[in-house]
Amino acid sequence: MGCRTSKDNPPVTFAIAACETQNVNVTVLPCFGLTEGSCITAKDMWDKMVQDGHFDPENFSAGPYRSSSPGETHCAAVSASTCVEPHGKCTVAFALSWSSPEVKFLKGKSYHRRYTKYYGTSERAALHLVHDALANYKRWEEDIEKWQSPILRDDRLPEWYKFTLFNELYFLVAGGTVWIDSPLPAADLGSVYHQAVAENKELKVDEAKVNCSQSALVEQATVDGYDHTASASLEIGNEVSVMRYSDKYESMIPQRSDGKCYPNPMKLLDPHTDSDDVGWFLYLEGVEYIMWCTYDVHFYASFALLELFPKIELSIQRDFAKAVLCEDRRKVKFLAEGSYGIRKVRGAVPHDLGTHDPWHEMNAYNIHDTSRWKDLNPKFVLQVYRDFAATGDFSFGADVWPSVCAAIEYMEQFDRDNDCLIENDGFPDQTYDTWTVHGISAYCGCLWLAALQAAAAMAVQLGDKPFAERCKGKFIKAKSAFEAKLWNGSYFNYDSGSSSNSISIQADQLAGQWYTASSGLPDLFDDFKIRSALQKIYDFNVMKVRGGRMGAVNGMHLNGKVDETCMQSREIWAGVTYAAAANMILAGMEEQAFSTAEGIFIAGWSEEGYGYSFQTPEAWTIDGHFRSLLYMRPLAIWGMQCALSLPKAILDAPTINIMDRIHLSSHSARSSHNETGVRKLTHKANCCGNSVFHCAC
Repeated sequence: MGCRTSKDNPPVTFAIAACETQNVNVTVLPCFGLTEGSCITAKDMWDKMVQDGHFDPENFSAGPYRSSSPGETHCAAVSASTCVEPHGKCTVAFALSWSSPEVKFLKGKSYHRRYTKYYGTSERAALHLVHDALANYKRWEEDIEKWQSPILRDDRLPEWYKFTLFNELYFLVAGGTVWIDSPLPAADLGSVYHQAVAENKELKVDEAKVNCSQSALVEQATVDGYDHTASASLEIGNEVSVMRYSDKYESMIPQRSDGKCYPNPMKLLDPHTDSDDVGWFLYLEGVEYIMWCTYDVHFYASFALLELFPKIELSIQRDFAKAVLCEDRRKVKFLAEGSYGIRKVRGAVPHDLGTHDPWHEMNAYNIHDTSRWKDLNPKFVLQVYRDFAATGDFSFGADVWPSVCAAIEYMEQFDRDNDCLIENDGFPDQTYDTWTVHGISAYCGCLWLAALQAAAAMAVQLGDKPFAERCKGKFIKAKSAFEAKLWNGSYFNYDSGSSSNSISIQADQLAGQWYTASSGLPDLFDDFKIRSALQKIYDFNVMKVRGGRMGAVNGMHLNGKVDETCMQSREIWAGVTYAAAANMILAGMEEQAFSTAEGIFIAGWSEEGYGYSFQTPEAWTIDGHFRSLLYMRPLAIWGMQCALSLPKAILDAPTINIMDRIHLSSHSARSSHNETGVRKLTHKANCCGNSVFHCAC
């Protein structure tokens, strides 16, 4: 049954069916209406069922019915009848499908949904979908049971945890998900880019020769205010021929601080091989915050995708890796400050992939200038390394490595006192976008430390020893400054400022340590400090809020009162609570972890809670007021599952400072690269002393 849609939106076709077997007889009524003027009305349909218990068998050969007129509703019905003996049983299977093969965004671009790769785009796709559902549903159910059984049968896990773990996955299908088959449409960045280069009358070519193994051919074009930079390289012996295409924007060609150039971000757009092709994936921050793949929140939610759909997770990371090296100069007004800036700054990780024109017009968020946020770039580095370590995908690592370097180097501008530690700028410049931060902050500072360590580890694994040494040096100095300025003996202060909440206990203060441990890297701090800070969070942020039955409040004072500095400091965030619980599991504090996370189940899912089932909000307060239903961040509960199954999740993750145990000469670095230019991990290497990252041998 095909349905017309308003405003020329893509059409939708529905199909309904029942499975006919030796014991089940199926009949159909292909079309009836809801109004009295219809040829066959809904009343006629029910009268027929009451009288005969089935529809006329000749309806199967009735042929196609006309399409509905504007405002008219067409319906269809399927009947299945069977005889059941006393105390007997019979299974009757029905299936409903719908096919809407195109996705059309507000600014006009259309894409084909992922399933069209297998079912095509015709109206008959719905018929094939419903047929396959009836033919395969038993196997699907068996596969689901095989997937869930190890967790459901694990007696060590609380029943509420098993219930919540699987049910929080509702968001991946109900939270606004778009999965397309093809890359960007015909008028994509690549084709527009090449056209612009061909039409550029002022194009100039400069040539030079340099002795560096990673310099590149760089091309640049600015199209409709969106800046694209392309590169390639040709190595002959130990020399590299470098050609730089430059126009009036020559000064904006991205270069690393060591003079080397980044590769073509356009190549990161479509990096998939046939075997790894998973299409392109978007999901909303929430049904109230309509932005695709909001990255500071994806930091928490991405554990679910990594655990269940790792290739989709890598696809999202590639999208952001490409975005790091691009720039969109169109002007945007930032509402909080009332100032103007450009939409997307090169080197900065975008807040999101857009709203009305995803992939083409990023950063739909316009409250603050997110190019000045301090958490997005470190979160990108941490997610990339975690995914690289978990999947062991060296091709992915090599593809996104230039973006990792750019993300690290972009953050150096925020180190104003040369202590290698980034400072916040006195406004809410991170995911807590109403909670102001001054100077060094526990949240962003810890993320930065973790990002430096992850970048150093990844650099060694990919054969970029100079960058590894650079990150290692920064980490040593930054860690010392971080602990000196924020550690107070039992936890890390909220920030290094002098405001009333600077010594508040933040539930998310060890977010960087969470990712460090989840990635199999050495802890950022000694065990005492990690456990002490987490115990403080448990004792105050969790247990002093309704006896631990609501989750962890974001901010808490030492006097046991909630930090009322702003809306977000007094809120309980389900996703952050799950993250804190995952951190506790990784620190060997499972009892506190499950007690912490159970508060989210009690308040959000249980019968005595607030009734948020299958619409878990971003936040609620002690009195039960909620904000932003159906939100992405609560998927962070899969971070707990990752922590519980860590030995299986991490592939060849280093447990000691790999910068000290792997030494590459320039010759060995070249000769040990495989076809993708990536050096394989060294297995079971011996420990070396004097490691800044503590040895765990």
